Amino acid sequence: MDHTKIKTVSDLKKAGYKSRSIKDELKENLLKKIENKEAVFESIIGYDETVIPQLKTAILAKHNINLLGLRGQAKTRIARSMVNLLDEYIPIISGSPINDDPFCPISHYGQQIKEEKGDETPIEWIHRSERFFEKLATPDVTVADLIGDIDPIKAATQKLSYADERVIHYGMIPRANRCIFVINELPDLQARIQVSLFNILQEGDVQIRGFNIRIPLDINFVFTANPEDYTNRGSIVTPLKDRIGSQILTHYPKDIATAKKITEQEIRQELKDNNVVVPEIAKTLIEQIGFEARQSPYIDFNSGVSARMGITMLENLISRAELRRIETGEKTTVVRMSDFEGVIPAITGKVELVYEGEQLGAEKVAQLLLGEAVKEVFNITFTKLKKLKKENEEEEFDNVVQWFYENADFIIENNLSDKDYRAKIDSIKPMDELIEKYVHSVEKEDIYLIKELALWGLVEHEKLNKKKVQGGISFADELLGSLYGKE
Repeated sequence: MDHTKIKTVSDLKKAGYKSRSIKDELKENLLKKIENKEAVFESIIGYDETVIPQLKTAILAKHNINLLGLRGQAKTRIARSMVNLLDEYIPIISGSPINDDPFCPISHYGQQIKEEKGDETPIEWIHRSERFFEKLATPDVTVADLIGDIDPIKAATQKLSYADERVIHYGMIPRANRCIFVINELPDLQARIQVSLFNILQEGDVQIRGFNIRIPLDINFVFTANPEDYTNRGSIVTPLKDRIGSQILTHYPKDIATAKKITEQEIRQELKDNNVVVPEIAKTLIEQIGFEARQSPYIDFNSGVSARMGITMLENLISRAELRRIETGEKTTVVRMSDFEGVIPAITGKVELVYEGEQLGAEKVAQLLLGEAVKEVFNITFTKLKKLKKENEEEEFDNVVQWFYENADFIIENNLSDKDYRAKIDSIKPMDELIEKYVHSVEKEDIYLIKELALWGLVEHEKLNKKKVQGGISFADELLGSLYGKE
């Protein structure tokens, strides 16, 4: 159907257009995609076996939906992605304030135009991108904002009685007729405002300022809520919960690989193209920090740790390396462990600390998370070291530790050129044997970060000492390091 040639209701009838509710539209288009083996919700990563099947079920059941989960779990992205299941264009009566269906108008304006012009009623087409409305629930939201109110200026200028339906100013929800309407953070909406949604959800109609009129709205509602809000700020009133067809629980990525895919998808494109190489192990370490944060005793479990933290950490990591590249005048560079100091500000603002964490301070907690992540990635990459060993028992890293005993003044300066940095790392000869044994199928340029990670890992296992010095980081045997104090 070429919608550009259809200008009136008569043209619409000749084209064989049939109206359908938005819930039927979503359901039928979803079924068509499934039957044609087309991707559905492909931008939503990590939910293939959990959230997505429940979401499809709710759409097929023609339910309004509540997405319940902690911050940074893609609730809003899921709601926005539902727009892709709408028809590309739908017709409305031209000039209608509430997207009147040309065959069945519900506003006074639409009904009057249809009565006057009949099949010659002019129509216009709206794209599916215009059929998504979103409102953040805040305590100052009023019934008038959402539903509507009497407009005294309209009454005065048009010389209308307050009993005339034409004095109504429609709120956001009526204007979202035949659209998807999202209310984010629903518990923040005052209870009396939530009550105003009862009729819309159950009967599909609204009343404005006592007008005895029925406006049978056609809307698919999607709500989002954070479980933390139920105790900290408010709650969803029970009768409203009862009227929401499906409640779907979201969650954080269950593994590092999934978390890396999410971060890769969300990171800004210009940061991918700025001549900074990010080894795969650096991306793994970034996501491991997030996993450590979600189980840290210093961080409020109920508040959660947003997936946005991983995204901003990677952005900071790349930017820190880019800053060094510019200062050294090189065309390209590879991320180093020292660059991870740059991710600390991306952590401190995104975690809610419990009392013990507050006592330590956000920056110290962030440093601890980085240390725990380094330790875990080290254990996975190499081997888990025993804290105690029997007399005369050797460990594979003893030669590395011995090297630092003999080279006590080893410092990796912050602004070394890539050539000098590689030479510095290559000077630790005992590391080569371990890399050959444990590290396979990686890019050559990644090897240096892996070697440096090994040093940081030995620090976390208390085999080496790491200390910040002027312009860089020094490493030494733990025994020698204890003589001049740990970091």
